[in-house]
Amino acid sequence: MPKWFNTAGPCQADIHYMLSATDRLPEIVNLIAQRNYFVIHAPRQVGKTTAMLTLAQELTASGQYTAVMLSLEVGAVFSHDPELAGRAILDEWQDAIKFYLPSELHPSHSILGESGRHIGAFLAAWSQESPRPLVVFLDEIDALSDETLVSVLRQIRSGFPRRPQGFPQSVALVGMRDVRDYKYASGGSVGASPSVGTRLNTSSPFNIKVRSFTLSNFTLEDVRNLYQQHTNATGQVFTPEAVDLAFHLTQGQPWLVNAIAKEIVEYITKDPAIPITPDLVNQAKEILIKRQDTHLDSLAERLREDRVRAIIQPILSGLELGDTTDDDRRYLLDLGLVVRSQEGGLKIANPIYQEVIPRVLSQGVQDSLPMIQPSWLNVDGSLNAEVLLNAFLVFWRQHGEPLFKSANYPEIAPHLVLMAFLHRVVNGAGTLEREYAIGSGRMDICLRYGKVTLGMELKVWADKRPDPIKEGLKQLDKYLSGLSLNTGWLVIFDRRSGLPSLSDRTTTENVISPAGREIIVIRG
Repeated sequence: MPKWFNTAGPCQADIHYMLSATDRLPEIVNLIAQRNYFVIHAPRQVGKTTAMLTLAQELTASGQYTAVMLSLEVGAVFSHDPELAGRAILDEWQDAIKFYLPSELHPSHSILGESGRHIGAFLAAWSQESPRPLVVFLDEIDALSDETLVSVLRQIRSGFPRRPQGFPQSVALVGMRDVRDYKYASGGSVGASPSVGTRLNTSSPFNIKVRSFTLSNFTLEDVRNLYQQHTNATGQVFTPEAVDLAFHLTQGQPWLVNAIAKEIVEYITKDPAIPITPDLVNQAKEILIKRQDTHLDSLAERLREDRVRAIIQPILSGLELGDTTDDDRRYLLDLGLVVRSQEGGLKIANPIYQEVIPRVLSQGVQDSLPMIQPSWLNVDGSLNAEVLLNAFLVFWRQHGEPLFKSANYPEIAPHLVLMAFLHRVVNGAGTLEREYAIGSGRMDICLRYGKVTLGMELKVWADKRPDPIKEGLKQLDKYLSGLSLNTGWLVIFDRRSGLPSLSDRTTTENVISPAGREIIVIRG
């Protein structure tokens, strides 16, 4: 039977290329043997459900355990009614147990127990009659909230001392976030919105966990092994350079690793005789970014959250983090939006997210742009950089300030307006690449259109800070050197208070950089 790269839901071993669950989670078998309760949290689409389903099947097949993954998601609609939530969850569990486990390991009957204790009573009764120690992976735990969430956690904690004869030997809570980030809207801090919810901010009422850990992204070797499965099955080769580039662009994020390969082998080139090269990987990357499939779209939704904005905004502008809490930083790490760099600072998790995030944030501005005639194209369709500069200055003076209001990240509104304009310039015929890092004080942009490559650096001039031109020219020299360019733009957004209108203060001048490059400085 042919196999495919999977980008939708859990992998199925008979039709999907996939990696071993135990190889990705080597510690779990020991945790279970030691009768531990633990938390596995990781962003969506990194393979949590696939890994847990596979691991449960392997544990059951070993003959040592009755292991199953059960979902709590159906209880989410009853966040304030643990009674109804418990009944709905148990109905779902009965179906899952019948599907995943052989009949001799099924519980003898459905046990509801007394009101408010359906889940605990069911797990206790099943553990007592199971011929093997019971291991349960509870998926989508963070879909629950409020009284229902706390009720489930307390029922599990209550049964913990009776393991393994009277309660599951091991329970794993599986979700996107650690326990402290589960929502609990009832009560909470003064002024907290019940609709938004506050976080538990502690492992209690699940203080029995031995540890929390994250399902890691694929390593370069993992990506190589996954792609090799396709080569073994079809003969189509991924060149070493293509594998390296796919890993670089995705940093091993499993959904992205699969999505790039799927786009290439199923849509870009269907002929297995054609080797997969870096050019094909780049084509697939551009398609994914422009299309923004479900996975990328769900990440984009998170950008609207205040605590996400508080961290992403300074990263995009290259500024230092403001007063953010450790919980908020951990939340973004758990979501997979950012990672800690080797130097210790936060950075966007991979080059594809790095491209998607500013594109998503500038979308509202793009939708608000007036009609702009592409006067910057020569008769032969090539880009005229001088005409482009003049067109941008006209646009900026006339429309820049009003468009700032349509940017949902106000502190980097000028960046988003400029990027929206440049997206209109490339318009599918070119590419726009961005580099930015927290604390760097800048954002670098590379516009490629046919044979023309234009490098530019964006700086902000804030109150009580010196003119950033000197630092900006040095930084731009370094960036242009990497692009092998002798000219570029330095765009300085003047955000000091008490200034004239944007149309009056927008100016340009030609300067020579410390390395002797011809730089156009745009102030606005």
